[in-house]
Amino acid sequence: MNKVELLSPAGDLDKFIVALNYGADAVYLGGKQFGLRANSGNFDEKNMQKAVELAHEKGKKVYVTVNIFARNADFEEIKKYVISLEKIKVDAVIVSDLGVLNLVKENTKLPIHISTQANVLNKYTAMEYVKLGASRIILARECGFEEIKDIVKYVGNKCEIEVFVHGAMCVSYSGRCLLSNYLTPAGEKPRESNRGECCQPCRWKYALMEEKREGQYFEIEQDGRGSYILNSKDLCLVEHLDELVKAGVKCFKIEGRMKSEYYVGAVTNVYRRVLDGKMTGKQGLEELQKTAHREFTTGFVFGENRREFYKQTNPVSNSEFVGIVQPRRNGDVTAHIVLKGSFNVGDELEVLSPSENFNQKFTIRGLTVGGADGGERPVKKANQPMSLYAIECPFELKPLEMLRKKV
Repeated sequence: MNKVELLSPAGDLDKFIVALNYGADAVYLGGKQFGLRANSGNFDEKNMQKAVELAHEKGKKVYVTVNIFARNADFEEIKKYVISLEKIKVDAVIVSDLGVLNLVKENTKLPIHISTQANVLNKYTAMEYVKLGASRIILARECGFEEIKDIVKYVGNKCEIEVFVHGAMCVSYSGRCLLSNYLTPAGEKPRESNRGECCQPCRWKYALMEEKREGQYFEIEQDGRGSYILNSKDLCLVEHLDELVKAGVKCFKIEGRMKSEYYVGAVTNVYRRVLDGKMTGKQGLEELQKTAHREFTTGFVFGENRREFYKQTNPVSNSEFVGIVQPRRNGDVTAHIVLKGSFNVGDELEVLSPSENFNQKFTIRGLTVGGADGGERPVKKANQPMSLYAIECPFELKPLEMLRKKV
C-alpha cells in the first residue's frame, strides 16, 4: 500500500512542515486567493516558494487549489496567478471550473487535477476531463465503492484517481452550498461557500421560533446538548485502504486545511503507518480517537444507509494536544516545548511522533518557564499558551514531536 500517494492538508507554513515531517507524500494548500478556504492562513508567494523548495528537497510534491467557481472579473488575475505558480514550480493545480481549466492549459504546462467540487460521479464525465487534459480527478465524496472501481477501470492509465479518506464532510453536494450566503450573520457581507468564505452554518445549533413569538426559542433536542440537525459525521476510511488500493485508487486525501498542526500531524501519522504496514486499520482507528473529530463514518463509499452520516454528532477527543517540541539549544539536557494546552507537574504525557518515540509515555517531574528577562523559573503548572517551557524527560524528544495527555 505504500505505493499510493498520501496527500495531506496545510493551512499555513507551520502545518506544511508538520505534514511533511509526519509522512505526507504530497501536500495541498491555497494561496491568498482563488481557493475554497479563504479563512485559512494560506500562503503568500514567499511562503509558497519556500514550501515548494522544502517539499522538493525531500522528493515530495505541492498541489495548489485554484478551485473557486470563478466570475468573469476573476480571470485576468487568475491568469497572472497560475503563471506565477508555474514559475514557483508547484507540481499541479486543483481546479473545478472549466474556464479556469482551459486558462491553465493555454497559459502554462502545469498538471491539472480536477477538484471534488466538480462533482465527478461517473466514468463518462471522468473521461471527458481526461480529454480536456486532466492528469488526476478527485472524485466526489458521493461515489460508492463500485462506482469508484468502474471509474478507475474506465479511465485506465490515462488519468489518476484520488479519493478523500478522512475528515469533515459537507451536507451539500460535494461542497456546492448556498446556506452560508443566506445565513451569514446580520450586518456582515454575505459569505459565499463557493468562493472560499463559508461561515459553516451547518455546524450551528438550531431551535424553533414561532413568528408571532419573536425571541422565544423552542429547543429541538436530539440529545442532551441540543440539536445539530445539519452536522455530518466525519469521514474515516482507515480500515478500508487495502480495498481502495486494489480498486486502483492512486491517491488518498486527508481533509483539514483549517485544522491544527496537531490534527495534521496525528492523522497523517496514522495513515502513513497503516499504508506502510506498521499499524493495522483497527489500530489506526483507535489512534484517531486521540484527535478532535465527530463520530466516524465510511460515508457514501461503504455506507449501507446513505442518510446515516447526517445524524447529530459533536466533536470529541480522548486526548488534548499540549505542546510541540522545539530544537534543542547547545548544552540543553531538557526539552523545550511551545505550549498549546495545559498540564501540571505529575501529569503523564504521551508523545506523538513519526519515529520511534511514537506513543511513549512519561511523567512530568520538573517544569520551568521562560521569563521576560530571558531566564527560566520553576513552576508547577504549564498554563501560558504559546510560552516556552522546559521539561524533564527520560528519553530524548525530537523537534516537531508533539505532546498530548488523556482527557
